Amino acid sequence: MAAGFIGEAGRILSEEDLRRINTPRGLIQLIKSKNINLDEVRKTLLYEQELRQLQVELVRLQRWVQADGQRIAILVEGRDAAGKGGTIRRFTEHLNPRAMRVVALPKPTDDERGQWYFQRYIRQLPNKGEIVFFDRSWYNRAVVEPVMGFCSKKEHQRFLQQVTEFEHMLYEDGVTIIKFWFSISKEEQAKRFEARRQNPLKQWKLSPVDEKAQEMWDSYTRFKEEMFSKTHTTFSPWIIVKANDKQAARLEGLRYVLNLLPYRGKDEAQIRLTPDPNVITRFHRKMAELDF
Repeated sequence: MAAGFIGEAGRILSEEDLRRINTPRGLIQLIKSKNINLDEVRKTLLYEQELRQLQVELVRLQRWVQADGQRIAILVEGRDAAGKGGTIRRFTEHLNPRAMRVVALPKPTDDERGQWYFQRYIRQLPNKGEIVFFDRSWYNRAVVEPVMGFCSKKEHQRFLQQVTEFEHMLYEDGVTIIKFWFSISKEEQAKRFEARRQNPLKQWKLSPVDEKAQEMWDSYTRFKEEMFSKTHTTFSPWIIVKANDKQAARLEGLRYVLNLLPYRGKDEAQIRLTPDPNVITRFHRKMAELDF
């Protein structure tokens, strides 16, 4: 999309078009003349309005976290191109950076490969009065690493045995862990990969691991299902976000966190905080489909 234009190729509004608009009716007529979908425009405007209201509540939540010395760890997991990074950006956009961090660790160094697997993640856990977002987390060892051959079968099984104990220790020590899995269909993933290839500003997002994601889809599914079965607990449950619709996934993810935590001023919210059960579900072992 060229700078200074709104809409897809062939259906664009230029800055000059917008300068000529002086009434709401004129805007509607111009949009229709450009064959721009009014329903999509309306949906986006409503999304932006809801997002802003939810972000106001997130600022309130963060003040409570700081004042009460809470420690919040939000793990954002999912297949490649599931919208993890975009959701984290909407969470953090207006938060105080002094009481919030985003952790996206690179591949381990030689020294880290010789350490206990959880050691480098322990260093990143939230301090008193802090929220930490993990853009992928220790659960790399549950799905990505075994699929791509980055760990041995023994290392994978040891992780599955240890992770619930690790999380239970954090829970007992007062750390709140929220585990999101952003779930998309194979077709939607392919579509998003192609969009990245075509967009020079997003090509950096494509990695060799991403390039194999479609080819290894069934393997990802197998390891993901084993992860859910062995690491979903009452004190640290998996929260599944249906993410084919990016906007809905972002809004409902924000709502889930706001609804879960008992921050001060919550009762004064001017927007719905209860997440949509058609988008947000708690994992249960009878779920038939997670990736549509």
